[in-house]
Amino acid sequence: MNTETAVRRAQVYRFLADAFLYPSENWLEDLPLLADILRDLNFGVWNLGFGVLDLLALQAEHRHAFGLVGSLCYETELGLPHEYRQSQEMADIAGFYRAFGFNIGGQVRERPDHISAELEFMHVLALKEAYAAERDVLEHVEICIDAQRKFLQEHLGKWVGLFAESLARSAEEGPYVTLARFAADFVEADAKRFGVTVERRSLAGVKPTPLAPEMSCEACPVTE
Repeated sequence: MNTETAVRRAQVYRFLADAFLYPSENWLEDLPLLADILRDLNFGVWNLGFGVLDLLALQAEHRHAFGLVGSLCYETELGLPHEYRQSQEMADIAGFYRAFGFNIGGQVRERPDHISAELEFMHVLALKEAYAAERDVLEHVEICIDAQRKFLQEHLGKWVGLFAESLARSAEEGPYVTLARFAADFVEADAKRFGVTVERRSLAGVKPTPLAPEMSCEACPVTE
């Protein structure tokens, strides 16, 4: 890994993290810059034909894709056996964040396992790697690389493909479906760069993580 590569990777992760949030700016306008970055990374050619939309139309697409009937944007909502395991996974993700001074908060507040939070964390790790490499602090470079490898293997890489498939099933088409497919392909390619093999699972074999009993309809007296 070198400084320029780490910076370019950080730029892609930041683009994706911002694009999955409700748009306050039109990220489609940044696609030519994204294409240049991907070319510099030698990550091959992705289909970036998202179409042309103004900001209001893009916001409407976001509401359609991520509304109440939209895709599951949270890692721990996909495929865990019970709510206790969900808590454990959330704690593990938060542990990664704390170790590198990454805090969830600010104007946009989301759970630690939201797709944008995990993508932004990868952005931070890549920047820290670049910073350490620029100053020739090899020990810190290795720490950042190891953290990225583990986070891709244990978290982001395990479910971003399911996220893309879920979004395609619920929204069917649109810029966010294309964006999710691209994100899944990019994360998989980035994982391979670290020597990590990402397991591609089918959504058909994954059940939503059960709600805690006090939050499910089964605990409601009306069901009796």
